[in-house]
Amino acid sequence: MSSGLLFISFITRITKPLKPYYWISIIAWVLMVAPAQASLILRIAIQEGVKEVKIGSSTNAIVRDGAGRAIGEIPATQGFSVELQSGKVALANWISGQMWIEPKAEGYVWIGDRWYRGRTHIIPHKGGITAINYVNFAEYLYSVIGAEMNSNWPQEALKAQAVAARSYALKKRQENSNNFYDLGNNQSWQVYQGIKTESPGTYAAVDATKGQVLTYNGQIILALFHSSSGGHTENVEDVWSNPLPYLRAVPDFDQDAPVYKWTESFSQAELKQRILGVGNIISMTPQTTTPYGSVITIKVLGDAGVKTLKSTDVTAALDLKSTRFTVSAKKTEGQQIPSSFQITGKGFGHAVGMSQWGAYNLARNGYSYHQILLYYYQGATLAKIDVR
Repeated sequence: MSSGLLFISFITRITKPLKPYYWISIIAWVLMVAPAQASLILRIAIQEGVKEVKIGSSTNAIVRDGAGRAIGEIPATQGFSVELQSGKVALANWISGQMWIEPKAEGYVWIGDRWYRGRTHIIPHKGGITAINYVNFAEYLYSVIGAEMNSNWPQEALKAQAVAARSYALKKRQENSNNFYDLGNNQSWQVYQGIKTESPGTYAAVDATKGQVLTYNGQIILALFHSSSGGHTENVEDVWSNPLPYLRAVPDFDQDAPVYKWTESFSQAELKQRILGVGNIISMTPQTTTPYGSVITIKVLGDAGVKTLKSTDVTAALDLKSTRFTVSAKKTEGQQIPSSFQITGKGFGHAVGMSQWGAYNLARNGYSYHQILLYYYQGATLAKIDVR
């Protein structure tokens, strides 16, 4: 993506320190100049390994086989089911090893339950059908920013999200270069919902930060982000195993976020149904935690056994917002087995990298997207690359 490097130094002084870090930082911009190239296209898996997928187009669309030959055309605004037949893709009367749906006149494609820009690639995969949206990188970001943040938030927060999302997507694209697709479309990656989440606010944020990414030692970083940390972000190695020098724990600015504190209640019957193998649950006790209170493992004691579970297994089973929680039991007088449990938690997400609610509050208080990014991604550098 780049053949030559031209280093141009810009120095911007940050005059409003973020407490408790009293710092005056320098933003070093690196302009990486690449030869003229076509627009970067991302491959986003919309539905993967499903029995069937609904497809369509807002305009008449050409249907092509895996070799790119036109084999037919589907009319505008009509829905079709794509299924697997004898290991091949079947659409209406056409059967091929792979298929492409290419709208005419810059139309949109329908995949599953919504409209997307670009075109659709349909392949047999994982015992079913996988539908992949091929979309221009900037247009992908128009959607992601609106899916990950409220598009009415301050522009500086949206710009910070745009740079983080651009960096994350490019890093994942690099890591998945040998796969059928570059990224998925859900929270396991970053959320992408097609044209539904585009808006003037997301267009402005993406366009204003065109080509800007976060780097560390000259490499694009894994710019992880989350909704709210509950007061303090985490060092990445305390949550996952791989230490990264730019994902350091810092105090957050999310105290007025609606997910800063939360409470969930579960009856004994609900817990027993969701956490299996220990019978009626007597207690749930954190065994290991991070320095900032996120649970790593939790001991679940029941009247029929005991298990030590990963906190992520518990959050998945109970649909909790984060792993930063405590558990209290409610017992009926005279009974050993609690009748219910209350889980009190903080934050929403893994608490690593940029806090979106923290970014919102910092932007609302006059901080620029440069300051926000370089606060949450410690030691990182803002760079600009030639990517369209």
